[in-house]
Formats: sequence, structure tokens, C-alpha cells
Amino acid sequence: MHGRHGDDRPGLETTPGRRRVIGDVVLFRRLLSQARPYWPHVVALFLLSLLSSPLSLLTPLPLKIAVDSVIGSHPLPHVIAPLVPEAIAHSPAVLLAIAVGLLVTVALLRQLQELTNTLLQAYVKEKLLQNFRARLFRHVQRLSLAYHDARGTSDSTYRIQYDATAIQYVLIDSVIPFISATVTLVGMIYVMTRIDWQLALIALAISPGLVVTGRIFRRRLRRHSREAKKLESSTMSIVQEVLGALRVVKAFGQEAREEERFIRRSTEGMKVRLRLASLEGSFNVLVGLASAAGMAAVLLIGVRHVGAGVLTLGELLMVMAYMNQLYEPLKTIS
Repeated sequence: MHGRHGDDRPGLETTPGRRRVIGDVVLFRRLLSQARPYWPHVVALFLLSLLSSPLSLLTPLPLKIAVDSVIGSHPLPHVIAPLVPEAIAHSPAVLLAIAVGLLVTVALLRQLQELTNTLLQAYVKEKLLQNFRARLFRHVQRLSLAYHDARGTSDSTYRIQYDATAIQYVLIDSVIPFISATVTLVGMIYVMTRIDWQLALIALAISPGLVVTGRIFRRRLRRHSREAKKLESSTMSIVQEVLGALRVVKAFGQEAREEERFIRRSTEGMKVRLRLASLEGSFNVLVGLASAAGMAAVLLIGVRHVGAGVLTLGELLMVMAYMNQLYEPLKTIS
């Protein structure tokens, strides 16, 4: 359970950052090997998550059709025009029906995709966790008595019951959403560039700042998260020690002392978790402010482009809808 991260052999100079990267690579390799029996399910989950990208791109399309082609007199978007016969392509009633039908279809497909993704994700997570916990339990039983005497049984219990769940977050809730978010981001930027490259450039201008901010916060979040885990394990150790030797505790009247020790350790853990929540909240605030600044800039320039005839009102609404979705993938990536 306690693997060595990096390589500390004499004569091999490594910086702390390099050792951390090597440790992360080794960790991912171990987790990928652990998930090997469930690769077909993981691949299916990955393909399902990729379906969210085209659905996200199609979501604002009905609004553009309604504004530009039903209320206005602009032709249908290129992606829809070949599918609509020329005889009905200029009928506002038919175009409105197409827009409504497309809206309902996209919403239905999105709900089906999310439902299937949720069910398959729950199955893969539970199977991964069960297998991983069994492997950890088998490993714990093989460790020497000296190790258990030195570390205590509560540490092993905490790792099997609570730390093991990290395999779900790393493989299912991190890697797959990261790739899916990247595909969605690239698709949105491409479509926005086709509509108005200047607006796409404004949207991209804020992206590097979000990624850098995410990397800065990541180090601090990781440090506080590890500290919180250690304190939680330590708090559990106190409970297990006291309950395991309850007769002795009662015989010497140490209930108040043990309670004070438990409260002190719990308070330390609470403070660390509050700092962790504060960091997460600060990151979300910065992302929200950056998103609002980007949308404000796009709205300002976009309205001028509509007035100048460079952009239609429906295209501006489409870009604003993409902007509203754009920073969620960026937040996931960062």
C-alpha cells in the first residue's frame, strides 16, 4: 500500500517536482493495470462521455434557427440546410417545427446519454472499488506483525475503506471527463471560429489564465487534502484504540481525557477541511469572474458586429450559449 514514488538511488539527481511527476506516472500505471479486467466497460464509458460533445454543440442550434430563419430571413445553418427540402426551406411554420423538433430531440438524446452514462459509471465504479479493496485486504494480511504493531490496525482499515475510493475518482471522474472536456472545448472553439474568429479569440484569451490558476491551486489543494486524510485516519485510530481497550479506560477513569484527545484531533481535521473548502471556493470564484469577464467582452464586441452586419443575432446568441458552456470544460481541464 505504501509504494515508493520516484527513484532515490544514490547518484541519481532528481528535483522534488520531477519525483512528484514520476510518482504520478507510476501511480497511473498501477491504477490502469488494476482496471485492466474492466477495460471494455471503461471504453464504453469513454465513448458515451464523448457523445456529450456533439450534443453540447447542437444545443444552441434551435435558438439560432428560430431567431435567424423563422423571425428573420436568413438561410438555415449549413449543417441543417442539406437535410431540408428546398420547397419548405422558406416556410416559417415548417422551420419553427424543425427548430422545436431539434430542441426536443437534442434534449431527449442528452437525457438518455446521461442516464446510460450514470448507470454504467456506477457499475464500473463499484466493480473497480470491490476488486481494489479485496486486493488491499489481501495485501494487508500478508504484511508482518511488526508493521501492524507500528502502524496500528486503524490506518489499514482507513486505507481499505476510505482511501481505496480514490481509484474511482482518478480513473472514472478525472481521466474520462478530462478527455471529454478537451474534445468539447476544441469543438466549441472551432464552431465559434467559423462564426466569428474575433469572438473566438476573446474567449481563448482567458483560457491560459484559468489553466495556470488551476495548476497553482492544485498544489495547495493536494497538500491540504493529504493532511486532512492523515488527520481523519488519526481520529479513527483514537476511536478504535479507546473502544478496543474500553475496560482499561473505564478502570482508570480516563474517559474525559480520551474525549478531549478525540475532540482535539477532530478539531485539527475540521480546520484543515475548512481551509480546503476555502481554497475550492476561491478557485470557483476566480473561474466565475473570468467567465463573466469573457462573456461581457464577447457581448460587447458581438453586439457591435451584429450592428455592422458582420454577425446575425442568432449567431450571437449561439456564441453566447457556447460561452456559457465553454468555461466548464476549461475548469475540468485545469
